[in-house]
Amino acid sequence: MQVTQTTPSTPLSRGAGEDVQSRPPGVPVGLSRVGVTGVEKVVRIRDELFFARLECFVDLTREQKGAHMSRFDEVVNEAISEVVLSESPFRAETLAQHIAELVRSRQGAQRAEVTIAARYPEHKPAPISRIRTQEIYTLHGRAVAFEHGTRRIVGVSATGMTACPCAQELLSARSRERLAADGFSPAEIERVLARVPAATHNQRGLATLQIGCVEDCTAEIDATTLLAIAEQGMSSEIYELMKRADEAEVVEKAHRQPRFVEDCVREMVAGVVQQFSELDGASFVSARQENLETIHQHNVVAERHGLLSELRAEVGSGQPAARQTTLEQWLADGAPVAPAPDGRVT
Repeated sequence: MQVTQTTPSTPLSRGAGEDVQSRPPGVPVGLSRVGVTGVEKVVRIRDELFFARLECFVDLTREQKGAHMSRFDEVVNEAISEVVLSESPFRAETLAQHIAELVRSRQGAQRAEVTIAARYPEHKPAPISRIRTQEIYTLHGRAVAFEHGTRRIVGVSATGMTACPCAQELLSARSRERLAADGFSPAEIERVLARVPAATHNQRGLATLQIGCVEDCTAEIDATTLLAIAEQGMSSEIYELMKRADEAEVVEKAHRQPRFVEDCVREMVAGVVQQFSELDGASFVSARQENLETIHQHNVVAERHGLLSELRAEVGSGQPAARQTTLEQWLADGAPVAPAPDGRVT
């Protein structure tokens, strides 16, 4: 019997060391984002541990079959060693920028995007007893690197307490009726309610405030300032460890400045406009508040985003902004304009 020797197919005949990712794909279509998610690292800085979760992406051309996935983790480890050792305090946006620029270079991509969410501790005193308590916050960093430069975002997430203004108004009205029925004069009733804030239902709120800087911006956004703005936007800060006097202070403070979820976002916007008067108007701002309801099954959310110039104009004039720039639009404004096949710019 004659044995016919077959020629191996093309993929099997290629050398084992050949870069498979660099081959042309079967379907020649470019991809918007290719990368890794759920990358977890623990970083030690000045005897404090930061638990960080990262995502890294690049765009992929129609000529390339795949990205080099192993290079993402290599770059992350390298960047952590280079940036963290020289950073004091830790800046998530700086690390994100360094990783994005390295990833873009190593992958030969036009665009690279990195996001970092790092849990970190802050030591703060309780309001009355001044007992030191460790509070855990989230530090956000994001960077999108192009050949001509990198846009970066720094942000924080903080948990606080809000008191509902609507329910407080209802209970205040009931209190007025009952006090009037007991013979108190209108002036006496107002005096009592001014001294004893009415009850209302509360929510635990999560505030997230982020500011984005354009490519040539050299400003350093202090995360501590963002944290203060985010916490002050709510009815009251909260503390993990408190004495009785601290508990009374937190609850009374919250009930003396009740705020809707919408109020919290507006307070954050006003705080950014006031605190960052020298920052470039082309910077991007995002404020988000989510409140976990106690008398409903659902939660409530409010957001505002836009260029700092748009927010300054609206806060200053009281007139609505002509445009509310989204994050996607702001990032797209930084992207290079690709020429059409015939050479025209589209």
